[in-house]
Amino acid sequence: MTRDPTDDQAAVFAFLGRPDTFGVPAVERIDTHAAAVFLAGERAIKIKRAVKFPFLDFSTLGKRKAACEAEIEINRRFAPALYRGVVAITKDDSGRLSLGGAGEPVEWAVEMRRFDENATLDRLADRKEIDAGLADALGRAVAAAHAAAPAVEAAPWIAALGDYIAQNERAFRERPDIFPPGPIDDLTARARRKLTDVTALLHARGARGLIRRGHGDMHLGNIVLIDGRPVLFDALEFNALVASGDVLYDLAFLLMDLVERALPAAASIAFNRYLAETGRPEDYDALAALPLFLSLRAAIRAKVTAAKPAAAGSTQAQAIARSARTYFDWAVRFLAPCTPTLIAVGGLSGTGKSVLARALAPFVAPAPGAVLLRSDVVRKTLHGRQETERLPGEAYRPEATRAVYATLIERATRILAAGHSTIADAVYATEAERHAIESVAHNAGAAFHGLFLTADLKTRIARVGARTADASDADAAVAHRQESYRLGTIGWTEVDASGTPEETLAKARTALGLKPD
Repeated sequence: MTRDPTDDQAAVFAFLGRPDTFGVPAVERIDTHAAAVFLAGERAIKIKRAVKFPFLDFSTLGKRKAACEAEIEINRRFAPALYRGVVAITKDDSGRLSLGGAGEPVEWAVEMRRFDENATLDRLADRKEIDAGLADALGRAVAAAHAAAPAVEAAPWIAALGDYIAQNERAFRERPDIFPPGPIDDLTARARRKLTDVTALLHARGARGLIRRGHGDMHLGNIVLIDGRPVLFDALEFNALVASGDVLYDLAFLLMDLVERALPAAASIAFNRYLAETGRPEDYDALAALPLFLSLRAAIRAKVTAAKPAAAGSTQAQAIARSARTYFDWAVRFLAPCTPTLIAVGGLSGTGKSVLARALAPFVAPAPGAVLLRSDVVRKTLHGRQETERLPGEAYRPEATRAVYATLIERATRILAAGHSTIADAVYATEAERHAIESVAHNAGAAFHGLFLTADLKTRIARVGARTADASDADAAVAHRQESYRLGTIGWTEVDASGTPEETLAKARTALGLKPD
């Protein structure tokens, strides 16, 4: 008779659940479908369950050891300070279990440095504590992780996307009590069409090395705030194919999670910071695939949530069904048809163009909001400088400024061609500059809105003087000099921006016809 490995694991779990094993007052245990984690003092010991699913196999001791070793190897890229190593649970001749003892290994574990479980970003999201600064740091953290991620062969992953769509459809049809047939048909058809549309693009991305072995499971519960910065952990180790994908597919899990949790501003900030940090113009082309990526992430989450065990008719089962249906509804919404929009925000220095653009971005479909194009940032990029480095005077000569506006036009064109929306923020002091950016939208068949912000000189001088660590180099002298600009016929909606940012946002949203909160 074959011995059930879960019998041996029961003894190991009991051993790890005793405080005297670690010499601590108490041990906390966290269970998932694939692991059991024991929190003791400043240590965390994670055991792979002796289970086998279609997507993972931990059924033998050797496979569990290999999985532990893979988890350490993969996750040290993301969180080297958290992942200490693989440790054996051993049994001596008397049958006594030890952690890292000299006897025969009967189980293997991942040892981690324990962190504050209340500092994971899902907990912070529940408490509405993901602010603009943390969202910006999230975008930087993901960009840094992707910079170190190795490229993988693209074709297997691209082929797997079709499998994911089919697997999701089958799982949804098995639960008609949660997922109605009509929306399943709609979601599946749209996902397949979108995959067909972007397949050539994805192969081109693979040729550029942008399909990589990433985190694979980048939801908020797998990010923790340590010493004030977000740290990714618990990257997917058991299936290289599932953990791989376009870098924007990896990012999409985080963005989907933020949007689903009603944190659109945080999603927009993280998204735009990621694009700014990576600095890859070709990512603008890849926005054509982002709706599919977001939808797949939401659909997979819906499927997994619906599969959670619960007693039929119980309160827990009802909560699971609601959560699964919410993810499913988002999967449908992410693939809904959307006409891209170009919003140009103009005005003299100190009128608050960039502040307004950032505030507007989350409200501009499709999710996770408009891509921000800021002339000040473009100028720094063209001169090989960081956002907050000051530029010399020659960087503001007319020919340099023409290059900035040409780059704005080129990037806005690419974004709109991908079906995404953008907000292009610049002074737009001349009729020619305003006409040129309008033409981008008209040529792309996109919607266009032009906003021109106004404020008195005193207000503008006070604002430019108060800036710190900002991309703009404008100062009081620049504000004075701009008073002599001949703006010509504006032609856009003029917005009095002399009040608070909130007041300016409210006026702009009214002008754009965006729904109030």
